[in-house]
Amino acid sequence: MENSDGLKQSLSLFDATMIVAGSMIGSGIFIVSASMSQQLGSSGYLLLAWVISAVVTVIAALSYGELAGMMPKAGGQYVYLKEAWGPQVGFLYGWTCFMVNQTGFLAAVGVAFAKFTAVFFPQLGLDRIVADLGFLKISAGQVLAIAVVCLITFINTRGIQGGKLIQGVFTSTKLIALALLIIVGIILACNGHFIKENFQNMWQAGATTVSEKGIVSVLPLTGMALLGAIGVSMVGSLFSSDAWNNVTFISAEIKKPGRNIPLALLFGTLTVGVLYVLVNIIYLFILPLHGSPSGTNVMEQGIQFAKDGRVATAAVSVMLGSSATYIMAALIMISTFGCINGIALSSARLYYAMAKDGLFFKQAMQLNSKSVPAKSLVFQCIWACVLCLSGTYNDLLDYITIASLIFYALTIAGIFVLRKKQPNAERPYKVFGYPVLPLIYIIVAVAISLDLLIDKSTQSHTWPGIIIVLLGLPVYYLVKKKETVSS
Repeated sequence: MENSDGLKQSLSLFDATMIVAGSMIGSGIFIVSASMSQQLGSSGYLLLAWVISAVVTVIAALSYGELAGMMPKAGGQYVYLKEAWGPQVGFLYGWTCFMVNQTGFLAAVGVAFAKFTAVFFPQLGLDRIVADLGFLKISAGQVLAIAVVCLITFINTRGIQGGKLIQGVFTSTKLIALALLIIVGIILACNGHFIKENFQNMWQAGATTVSEKGIVSVLPLTGMALLGAIGVSMVGSLFSSDAWNNVTFISAEIKKPGRNIPLALLFGTLTVGVLYVLVNIIYLFILPLHGSPSGTNVMEQGIQFAKDGRVATAAVSVMLGSSATYIMAALIMISTFGCINGIALSSARLYYAMAKDGLFFKQAMQLNSKSVPAKSLVFQCIWACVLCLSGTYNDLLDYITIASLIFYALTIAGIFVLRKKQPNAERPYKVFGYPVLPLIYIIVAVAISLDLLIDKSTQSHTWPGIIIVLLGLPVYYLVKKKETVSS
């Protein structure tokens, strides 16, 4: 069945839920708890940061459900922002997604896939240089990352069936793997590992820093300093929970969108949020929270100083011994492969929608014989590959955290705007807890954004993100001017 966008409605509720969950679960849950525990130094506040992230993500997802049911069109969030705030804001969002956010995710997750593939095949590592052009060194890992992004792009150009099959298989696998990690952790925790040690003073917070000489110092956190530390630490948990909104980009291809998109957003974000909190509880059951950067084993390093931040690998090594590195590498390869597919599959529909509005390359609006925007997929792939080679994607993703929060807040604020602008529009689903829950999310998002702007440790990553977004304004007016002249 085709809709007004010319796209076929072939995705079920299960498919949509797998896109939500699969796009969320990349590699973040396996590593970010190390830096978060250094920033907070408290098991209670570490878990609180993850719980808050889960709750606000579910609130945001419920809020998006109303917009998705009201406007089940390709492009999702871009369409909502355009309708609520005007085409300039919609373009700035799309610009940010293409230049940094979505393509940067593709590059970063592709390189993560390569990094963990190198555990099995060291010759494919990021340290194996295969070409030195003087101004640019290309590693075998970067080549593998590009190959994976290109492979997934090709599969998705052959029709949506291949993409949804990959998403269903890989997302189901990593959900089951996380569930098994939790179950095994609970069984082992019955032996009394570090439950008492980590939870005895669980609300005693302190920021842990390491000097250039390797001296560890702890600054007690209370009052506003503690609130600020929680906000900054949540960058890690929110980053790990991001990309749930990708399913809205592909709204036009979901069956019964007024029902299935809100449900997929709820089921996907709630499932992942609960799993993330439980996984962190297992970390705290199995490993000591506090540790030393000079520690020689996982117990001495603790969660705070797990080698390369790989907390999950450290926990699994306690559970399963020396095979942990290979088990976690395989799990992260599965996780990242499915994540790349979810992002590539959905994000291309955003640029397709922008092209139909004359705000992206015209070729991106063309559907191939399989009824998918193949050229949009190709444009996305090319830029993601450039970012893979540039090696700057991680910095770009750090920069864009505040932009993501601002666009989320603007989108949810759009619910209030659209209820006034379009009071008679069909709304198969109205957000639960309106207006309280949407307001809570907006307040939290704005508070964290202000925290990032004020905190000296995050300012260098915050202002560049705002600049990247604002650079889209002159581009927008150039595009509109060119369109006016040509018409």
